[in-house]
Amino acid sequence: MRRPRLVLSILVLAGAIASGAIAASSVDPGITAKTILLGGTAPLSGPASAYASVARGADAYFKYVNARGGVNGRTITYKYLDDAYNPAQTIQATRQLVEQDKVFAVFNSLGTEHNVATRDYLNQLKVPQLFVASGATTFGRDHKRYPYTIGFQPSYQAEGWIYGTYLARTKPGAMIAVLFQNDDYGKDLLAGLRRGIARSKVKIVAAEGYEVTATDVQSQIAKLKASGATTLALFATPKFAIQGYVFANRLGWRPLSINNAVSSAPNIMALASEGNTNKAVENSVSIAFLKDPTDPKWRTDTTMKLYRSVLAKYARGANAKDVYHVYGMAVAYETVRVLGATGKTPTRAALLAQMRKLNDPSNPFLLPGIAVRTSSTERFPIEQALLQR
Repeated sequence: MRRPRLVLSILVLAGAIASGAIAASSVDPGITAKTILLGGTAPLSGPASAYASVARGADAYFKYVNARGGVNGRTITYKYLDDAYNPAQTIQATRQLVEQDKVFAVFNSLGTEHNVATRDYLNQLKVPQLFVASGATTFGRDHKRYPYTIGFQPSYQAEGWIYGTYLARTKPGAMIAVLFQNDDYGKDLLAGLRRGIARSKVKIVAAEGYEVTATDVQSQIAKLKASGATTLALFATPKFAIQGYVFANRLGWRPLSINNAVSSAPNIMALASEGNTNKAVENSVSIAFLKDPTDPKWRTDTTMKLYRSVLAKYARGANAKDVYHVYGMAVAYETVRVLGATGKTPTRAALLAQMRKLNDPSNPFLLPGIAVRTSSTERFPIEQALLQR
């Protein structure tokens, strides 16, 4: 009879140790008395490396906040890993951040396919996938299935719809040729464009997709020009949007150009203009929701002065004309607000609750009048934008 009692004693002791371990680790991963650890992925190399500034801008702003005491007494550590814009690498890097680095949340990871690739994994583990750097409609639409995931920028379908309604209203006989990235990002924009021109006389006469791994889009642009289109819609990342302008120019094609927001940054358009010799760039139409650091209108703006000083101090050598740095600071600013609202000791559950009730009418890095808002049924944080030429 002694042996069973010994076994019981061991089980009770094991239970006590387990209970103690649970009590000792009641704080969520990534949270210490002094720090909050966020992690994410970014294309520091590869075909979309122009977007690396999205992470650099956020990192610079967090360092600025840390120098002023952080969030409720904790500093933010933001560890971002290079995925070379390759979803397979995104998965590996995200697993490292969650399983080895023990991040509190995955934040600001860039790319549609990339965030889709990690979404199931993060939601199963109840790790917040905070402010994914993609406008794919799924990140707002499918919030019931993926409650731990939320985007930030306007949705691609909404953006495409804006372009379509603009053309239907101002160019009623327009014939559109579309260059699009052959994935959910490009197809989302194309779907929105189709919705925008529905019940109008505007027609899509040609659409050519390209793969992220492609060398160039010269053949696609040649086919689109041959369609006789009067409008060229570029639903492409910077490398291929620039090529779209360049190859159109070489062919002597001068259509009205629609350029999606993710490739309309002034520094990208400057490259596409080929030293102001490419007339195809002139009068391009796009949407904007961020303050443009190259626009003289914002030269004396308090926030843009802060932007330049933060970038100069915490991201030395970074191009202050790159609007993707502004995006990074805008999303970092919102993250600081959200973390501050989670309480003295942040938890993932508290962060999830805040994701459902964002209400910021005045993020200073956004254009005036553009708010950041969500609810339990509405999970598209930014639903406003300015159409510009």
